[in-house]
Amino acid sequence: MIRVLLADDQNLVRAGFRALLERAPDIEVVGEAADGAEAVRLAWAHRPDVVLMDVRMPGTDGLTATRRILAEDRLPGVRVLVLTTYDLDEYVFAALRAGASGFLLKDVEPDALRQAVRVIAAGDALLAPPVTRRLIAAFVGRPGDEPVPAHRLAELTARERQVVGLVAAGLSNQEIGARLTMSPATAKTHVNRAMAKLGARDRAQLVVLAYRSGLAGPSDGW
Repeated sequence: MIRVLLADDQNLVRAGFRALLERAPDIEVVGEAADGAEAVRLAWAHRPDVVLMDVRMPGTDGLTATRRILAEDRLPGVRVLVLTTYDLDEYVFAALRAGASGFLLKDVEPDALRQAVRVIAAGDALLAPPVTRRLIAAFVGRPGDEPVPAHRLAELTARERQVVGLVAAGLSNQEIGARLTMSPATAKTHVNRAMAKLGARDRAQLVVLAYRSGLAGPSDGW
């Protein structure tokens, strides 16, 4: 059973997401938060697998809550999926940098919402939609971004660099395997090794690092 915490300041939105998610036999909503501070408290209380986090909430916003939850060593299994009304929201990119595993627009189809929760709970990132790549391209490289250390980049093999570029283009492990004539399991191994070498928390941060380091650019994948 995948345990989900909902964080949104609108009661109707939370009720709608709860109803949609709990139609799936493998998903359970364990709590609802109306602001970021409450989301942090409930993450402590319930230890969910996935937090569906709204960005713009009164008081403590979703970005701050995401940082607090993901910076806590005692919540290692909690993953954050950001929800937003806007397809180009700088706060969403900041949430990815803070460790969120991806984001969805609030008008997502019910089946896509449930599948997104499963994807995030399984440890993958939700990065396939083209809007995500536009978002990253728009905000990577802005002043204040720390460069990826050269010694980390030097540790990557040529194949790992190739795989990172395909991850940044939104390809799944299965698609990477087909592109490079390898099994999805081998593709996943290359992805995991690249994440370890670059110090990426998950696949979402790997994409961010790929753009910041020059391993991927706006011409990759779209």
